[in-house]
Amino acid sequence: MRAEVVAIGTELLLGQIIDTNSAWIGEQLASAGIDCHRQVKVGDNLDRIVAAISEALDGNDAVICCGGLGPTQDDLTRRAIAAVAGVDLEFDEGRAEIIASMFAARGRDMPENNLTQAWRPAGSVFIDEQPGTAPGIVCRVRWPHAAADDGAVDDRAVEKVIYAVPGVPWEMREMVAGTVLRDLAARSANATVIRSRVLRTWGQSESGLAELLADRITALDAVGNPTIAFLASGIEGIKVRVTAKADSDDGALAMLDDEESRLRRLLGELVFGIDDESMEHVVLALLERSGLTFAVAESVTGGLIASRLVAVPGASRSFRGGVVSYASQTKFDLLGVPPGPVVTAECAEAMASGVRRIMGADVGAAVTGVAGPDEAEGRPVGTVCMAVDVGGDVSSFELRLPGRRQQVREFACITLLNFVRTKLDV
Repeated sequence: MRAEVVAIGTELLLGQIIDTNSAWIGEQLASAGIDCHRQVKVGDNLDRIVAAISEALDGNDAVICCGGLGPTQDDLTRRAIAAVAGVDLEFDEGRAEIIASMFAARGRDMPENNLTQAWRPAGSVFIDEQPGTAPGIVCRVRWPHAAADDGAVDDRAVEKVIYAVPGVPWEMREMVAGTVLRDLAARSANATVIRSRVLRTWGQSESGLAELLADRITALDAVGNPTIAFLASGIEGIKVRVTAKADSDDGALAMLDDEESRLRRLLGELVFGIDDESMEHVVLALLERSGLTFAVAESVTGGLIASRLVAVPGASRSFRGGVVSYASQTKFDLLGVPPGPVVTAECAEAMASGVRRIMGADVGAAVTGVAGPDEAEGRPVGTVCMAVDVGGDVSSFELRLPGRRQQVREFACITLLNFVRTKLDV
């Protein structure tokens, strides 16, 4: 079974909206053992949408169209699918009532143009899940549907399917997970299961990781399964993706478990989490498992670290709070830092111990430095000092971070959190 994703919307081509939908759909298809060799973006033009869907049908068993199901003039997906299938659009009274009821439930009058969303290609069906006003569509087609001018059906034609889902991510995900993947699985005779796992790393470059794993990659290349790939993720570090194919879900997961163990032995503490685990998730989990509370003093990062921590549900179980001691005098008066230079490891140590004391926390951490654009205290831009105080045991270090002002601040956030992680993960 092979499927192609056609993302529809001029805003995608202009870069006004980043197409995260195609990436997510591709991930789901891979997990379901369905090949996806190409993803296409096309603007809001009927002829070009028709051409993109038709070309996708030529080389695939299914096409997933994402976007263009709204009520405005530039929402052309329904018309395009009807044109590809060689059928007319028909109005569905029942679906119109559902859309109208959504507006009524919100106490709002329904604009007349929302009724355009109740039209569907003849012979198609609406997707059961409908979290918003835009219903999804499943349209089965014989492809190629006509071989001659008289409309005679090509005897080479086979049944294929076009799915249409909204571009709103949460609406799209509910429909894909609820109907599209289930329908594709029922159509597929391929029993192969594909599963992936991502190891999150921090502290080493992509080339450095490639060197550390060179022998293992060579060994896997010889057998072809599982496979390893590197995904650069900017300030979030480098991801090492392991992909395994097997006849069953249990078989694929067993291969991933085995390979994860091998890679952790090779990479050691460079691995901080798996899949969607962020550094702040991992740090907070370590604190909670250890029964420890945490506080942070920030200068150069200006509250970014605390913001990342409190974005995690349940952070209050371990995180006591933070102090943004941006001005030097605040460091001296509030945190008990001895007067003097503040871009030093000694200052970071005093900040970490000070915030641990005033917050009544078990662990305190601190960061100070120079984000730019100008140097400070004779220290170049990118100089950052950080410290961690675990129950009175204080550690610190100084480093030079790359980039401009915002990059320095963001790199400092995750670097400090990683420093805390290494002090807790013993």
